[in-house]
Amino acid sequence: MPSVTYHTLAVERQSHVAHIILNRPEVRNAFNEVAIAEIAQVFRDIGADDDIRAIVLAARGPAFCAGADLNWMKKMAGYTHAENLADAAQLADMLRTIYICPKPVVAKVQGDCYAGGMGLVAACDIAVTVDAANFCLSEVKLGLIPATISPYVIKAMGENAARRYFLTAERFSAQQAHRIGFVHEVVTADALDAMVDGIVKALLAASPHAVKQAKRLVQDVASMPLTDALVADTVARIADIRASEQGREGVQSFLEKRKPGWLD
Repeated sequence: MPSVTYHTLAVERQSHVAHIILNRPEVRNAFNEVAIAEIAQVFRDIGADDDIRAIVLAARGPAFCAGADLNWMKKMAGYTHAENLADAAQLADMLRTIYICPKPVVAKVQGDCYAGGMGLVAACDIAVTVDAANFCLSEVKLGLIPATISPYVIKAMGENAARRYFLTAERFSAQQAHRIGFVHEVVTADALDAMVDGIVKALLAASPHAVKQAKRLVQDVASMPLTDALVADTVARIADIRASEQGREGVQSFLEKRKPGWLD
């Protein structure tokens, strides 16, 4: 992938892992139209890079992401309805790009995560947070609603928790975020790197093709009713992957008690 200069991000590549780092610590990594465009573009680029097998979304500074940048919000205050639609569509595109990225994405939350920042985390596949982080869906305090991030946040925390936190804009702890299922792991700050590294190691040990297909499987099946069509679809998926190159290699290497080819 050619070298790209980013204004709001830092991108680091280590072997088969890409670290996408929110890099506006002076504004608590709040995003504006530039950050939104850059995040969407880097996920598209890295998602298409065959050399990358896992992505870590991280941030610099004391906060992970404070949501919308204040200067950007000032600009939005004067937008027409058509301009608001176009602006919201860019945010929606960014979140969807993360969500459908063919590579597994791990959110590494090192600090507070508010509003749109929670959308970023929810669009990732796996979320790890430090125990001191706070979370908040603060939109209703500003007379707004968390509309664009809602498909991802509701999937992550569930409808019942969303009913509370969308409506009250209460701040809640990392421990509560874990209890409601919004994050997978809560660790101390000094254990964050090791936890994320362990998850990434597990991802890299698996078949890249199978991981990609497993991610799609969860997204496609999660909200579907158990119908004959769904059963037939899952039957077709397992038959296809058994016949795939990595499917055959994985089974054969297991039977032969050797490492699969993707670990060479």
